[in-house]
Formats: sequence, structure tokens, C-alpha cells
Amino acid sequence: MDMKFLVDLSGQIDTFMYTYILIIMLVASGVLFTIRTKGVQIRLFKDMIKSITEQKYNEGEKTTSSFQALMISTASRVGTGNIAGVSTAIAFGGPGALFWMWIMATVGSASAFIESTLAQIFKVKNEDGSFRGGPAYYIQQGIGKRWLGVVFALALIVCFAYGFNALQAYNASSTLEVYMPDYFKSGVVVAVALFLAAFTAICIFGGGSRISFFTSIIVPVMAFSYLAIALVITFMHISAVPAVFGLIFSSAFDFRSFAGGFAGSVVSWGIKRGLYSNEAGMGSSPNAAAAASVSHPVKQGLVQTLSVFIDTMIICTCTGMMVLVFYVGSNLETMVDPITNVTSFVNPQTGAILTGMPLIQEALRYSLGDFGVNFVTFSIFLFAFSSLLGNYYYAESNMRFIKDNRIVVFIFRITCIIAVFWGAQAGFDLVWNFADIAMGFQAFVNLVALFLLGGWAVKALRDYESQSQKGENPVFLAASIPGLPKTECWHETAEELAADAARGTLAADAKMKHQVVELLNDK
Repeated sequence: MDMKFLVDLSGQIDTFMYTYILIIMLVASGVLFTIRTKGVQIRLFKDMIKSITEQKYNEGEKTTSSFQALMISTASRVGTGNIAGVSTAIAFGGPGALFWMWIMATVGSASAFIESTLAQIFKVKNEDGSFRGGPAYYIQQGIGKRWLGVVFALALIVCFAYGFNALQAYNASSTLEVYMPDYFKSGVVVAVALFLAAFTAICIFGGGSRISFFTSIIVPVMAFSYLAIALVITFMHISAVPAVFGLIFSSAFDFRSFAGGFAGSVVSWGIKRGLYSNEAGMGSSPNAAAAASVSHPVKQGLVQTLSVFIDTMIICTCTGMMVLVFYVGSNLETMVDPITNVTSFVNPQTGAILTGMPLIQEALRYSLGDFGVNFVTFSIFLFAFSSLLGNYYYAESNMRFIKDNRIVVFIFRITCIIAVFWGAQAGFDLVWNFADIAMGFQAFVNLVALFLLGGWAVKALRDYESQSQKGENPVFLAASIPGLPKTECWHETAEELAADAARGTLAADAKMKHQVVELLNDK
């Protein structure tokens, strides 16, 4: 099949999904849950910080702490989308795309809170004492439709295990093009693809514990290093900062690009790349959120909300500032598409349109010389590889939802490694379109589930705030929310509740004391 045909077809599908379906659903869900939670993403920011440091509620070698769950989700969120994705959005949509990414993160973080809280409510316990869950699980338990949970699980597997991981492999591999202009036509690309596939295999065959250990170390290091470089570059060009923000806000509300259709507008690019970057509402981060051992589902919902801010407000903004100080301070030329009216950046030496990795590499070369190019190349590899691991973690959890069988999981891991090998050599446009389509379908299924089940997360939030206002450490019991569909976790035996009451941990809560009496009487 002709490659151009595949690129064109996938592009048309991609455009339709984001223009007529997903943008409306994403904005609607974000606004709805912001209103229903009374702006939880802003009101409880202090609680977000506090929840990160909380110890495991259920001790055990295989259990995951709030911080580890945050790092797994951040490993997936904070990837090459924060670098190549942001630079692409700015190149094709204009500087204002960064503004719409901020808006998407602020509004969408309410959806991230809802989906991660639901994941905690409906999580299940593994034989080794660890937890797993996510949209497939809350669809099955909350809606009572296993087949719909399977549909979501399949969509996520296609999206993350194959689409996104192929994309991450491509972005990691393409960083070498700056050193070798004919890189993708040489045999070197095959060697790099083999290396990425082999390194991925070493980690994923080590299981979830190896993934969480690696991400909890590498993610903070790479995020703070990237932030430090961005701050250095910003202060080097501090005089250009007012002009940069002027460009961002003027471009954000320059709707002339709508003349060529919404799909190519600054708003569309900002929302698409914003969604790909922060994943709010996609149904991905709940898979990590469910693994956390916490005393109340809302605690992990708040932690995952913070992850959205880390991703977009910090990391994406860093990329945007480095690109835009380069644009303002250099002789970078622009080219206006006569059909779409979209402005693109052009390399004055070669005449080539700068987008994705080449744009951010040239931006760092402008400020830091060859060191900047080498730094971003190394950063991309770490960002991409950590994202590979985070993405795989999500995919395996959903594969186990469909069929928790050792042989099936083994075969699945092999196919994931093949996807990495293929992605490292694939074409840029095709990989991006494939990932966008898979992401869009997955997000659609998850958003439908959030509209149906979001009320339970809102009630859990009220339970959390009620306990917090009494000065208590919030502890969740499924019975505290009348009518809640049956859950596998969050139930205590009569003996355990009686023991807690005797220790005084339940003494201040009349409702819980009443539950103790009822359970003992039933027994």
C-alpha cells in the first residue's frame, strides 16, 4: 500500500475525530467536572503536595506508594510530546498554541482528578498484594459492562503499546538525524532500532517493580535537569521574554487561521498536542493511579491532578520558552501557507520547515551551541525511554484485564518490542497520525464512562473533605457512599473495624461506629 495514501487517509481520520468529536467532549468534561468539584484542581492544591509524601497505606514489597504512582504516570505524560509535540504545535499552530495547552491543562485537570479517583475506587487486588485498575476496571464494575471494558482495554493497548511507543521510539531515534542528515537512509537507523528494542525488553521483562524503580529515579532527575536548562536559556535572553509572551497571547487569539479550517488552527494544535502531552481525560494515568496504596481514593486523584500541572505548566512551558526566545532573537524566517493561512518557521540556511525535534535542537544550538544539541538529544532519549516504560505499564495492566495468562503476557511483550523496533524507523507523519487516532478512540470511550460514573468520584471528594474538616486523616470505606456499585477493595471485616474502633481511630466518626455495630450484629 502506498505510504502517501496511508498518511493522507490517517490524516483525514485524525482531523475528523479532533474537529468534530473529541474537542467538544474534552472541553465539556473538563468544564463539567470543574463545576461539580468546585474547582478541585485549584482549591486543594495544598492537599496535592501533601498527598505525594504519604506513606503506603498497605505495606508490602509489591505495593506502590503515591510518589511511585506519580512517577509512573509522569513518566508517560512527560515524554517527547513535551519537546517534539510542543515544538510541532508552535511551528504549525503558532506561538498561541502554548496558551491553549495551558487552558487545556487547567480545565482538563478536573477530568484527570475524576478518572484517577474512580480508578482507586474500583481497583482490584493482585495475588501478591499489589493493586491494579483503570478505566477498563471501573467500566466493568461501575457500569456493569465487561465487553465495554474490553473495548477500552483494546483501545489503550493499541494506543500505548503500539501507537505511542512506536512514536516514542521514532522521536528517540530521530534525534540522531542532526548528526547524520541521511540517517534514515543509512543502516545506522536499524542498529539504533535494535538497541532501543533490546533495552526496552530488559526493563519490561523485569515486571512492574523494575519499571516503578527506574521511573522513580530517572523522572525527577531528567525533569529538573530540563527545567534548569530552560531557566538558564530564559535568563540568557531575558530581554526577549516580554516579546515572547506578547507573541503567545496575540497568536492565541489570532483566529485568521480559521479561514483554512479549524483543524489547522492555533486552538486545534494546542488542544491536540496538549491532550497528547498531559493525557487528561484519556484514561491512561488512572492505570498508574490505581496501583497506589492510599487510605482514600481522592488522595491519588489529587496526586494525578498535580501530574498534569507538572507536565504542561512546567515542562511544556520550558520547551515553548526555549523555542520562542530562539524565534524572537534569531533571523528565523516564516512561511505562510496560502491555503490554511498557517505560519511555519523556516531555516534561513536550508529553506527547510523547522518542526518537531529539528526545531528544538536548533533552538538549543542558538543559545548553547553544540552542548545544547547534545543535551536535548540525550534528554529526548531519556524522556522517550521513560515514556516507553510508563506506556507499557498501562498496556500490560489492560492486557491482564482481558486475559491474565503468563503465555499471553509473554507474547504481548514480544509484540511491544517489535512495535518499538518498527517505530524507530517509521515515517514522522504516519506515526503521529496513527498515535493521534488511537488516542482519540481511547479518549472517546473513557470520556463516555466519566460522564456516566463521575458522580461517584464527586461523592468520594465530599467524603474526603468532610473527614478533613474534622481534622482527621481521611480513610475511605465503600459503605460510606450509599448506592455505590460493588467494589473489590475498600471493605473491612467486622473484626478489623472493631479493632480500629478500640484503638480510637474510628471513635470520632459516628457513621463508622454505626457500621461496626451493624457488621458485628450481622456476623
